[in-house]
Amino acid sequence: MRDQLNTTFAALADPTRRAILARLASGEVSVMELAEPFAMSQPAISRHLKVLERAGLVSRSREAQRRPCRAEVKPLADATSWLENYRQSLESSFQRLDSLLNEMKAGESKSRRKNRKRPKHSRRYR
Repeated sequence: MRDQLNTTFAALADPTRRAILARLASGEVSVMELAEPFAMSQPAISRHLKVLERAGLVSRSREAQRRPCRAEVKPLADATSWLENYRQSLESSFQRLDSLLNEMKAGESKSRRKNRKRPKHSRRYR
């Protein structure tokens, strides 16, 4: 699982590959259609696709001359699950920190009220 996560996150580290996945989220697209919005050659897009394929994030099939690509959700679901564990742990830590800060604030405001001196009123006579 750890190797798969490493491969997934390495593939997602590149903004072009993330853009490719975003485009594939709406459905199958051919390599040529996928290359259209990018200012790079079709071989460069193919290299990005190979990285995504090795990570299991994209699969390609063959329909006559057309080679449609599609996004695969399993590696993304695994990565999301892994991240969710850390999110829950951090959320719990932040809640404990919030409670501690609220206790400290409450204690501070009590001590301020105790230590507050009454102002002396001075009267000036002219």
